[in-house]
Amino acid sequence: MPTPTRIDPAQVPGWGADLRREDRPAVPMERTPPRLDSLPPLEQQPRTVEVLHSIERPGITPVFGSTLPPRGLSGWMRRRAFRRSENDIRHWMMLLAADRVDVVESMFRDARPSRAVPALALLGLTGALAALWLARGR
Repeated sequence: MPTPTRIDPAQVPGWGADLRREDRPAVPMERTPPRLDSLPPLEQQPRTVEVLHSIERPGITPVFGSTLPPRGLSGWMRRRAFRRSENDIRHWMMLLAADRVDVVESMFRDARPSRAVPALALLGLTGALAALWLARGR
């Protein structure tokens, strides 16, 4: 069996991750970003709608979204979900279910003021009756 040849690490170009800082190829790209400790604290955004937050935190964050406040059945489900810890799977499952319910609620909200809904319903009813009449003849 032949003896393995020893490789001298000093002869291999780029060998060693712990080279001197000046000898590292990535040194010009390595930068430590400055700390942001000198920023002033954020002002608390005024709360104009109900904001749900985790029970694991003492209060709401300084800035939050307020475009979609909880409402209807989905809002009730969200309020119930936020009574639980974020570590509880029921918290997340209730929020997912509330999202699905919110989709249905928003479809009803979008369709309610429209005048086209009765015409579309009549058209759908007519189509259903025609389909039943055609299926009966077979």
